[in-house]
Amino acid sequence: MVRILLSTRLGERRLTQADLSRMTGIRKNTISELYHELATRISLEHLDLICEALDCGLTDLLEITPNPEPRVKTRSGAPRTSRSRKT
Repeated sequence: MVRILLSTRLGERRLTQADLSRMTGIRKNTISELYHELATRISLEHLDLICEALDCGLTDLLEITPNPEPRVKTRSGAPRTSRSRKT
């Protein structure tokens, strides 16, 4: 699962969503979707602008944690586990 940590980063810098929108030129609605973790897709350009504005890296904005239930299936149709992954 991917979590967007924008609310945390803005809070640390005492910036508002409107401040970030003005700094980056990204629409306020888009910033709001990211802030509230409602976005299902994120533009690479937006990520780049946000990282530049907040002087941070991608790992400061995005966090990946294991999904409670595997969502990817193997060719046989069985859920993929960490053991069935090819390296």
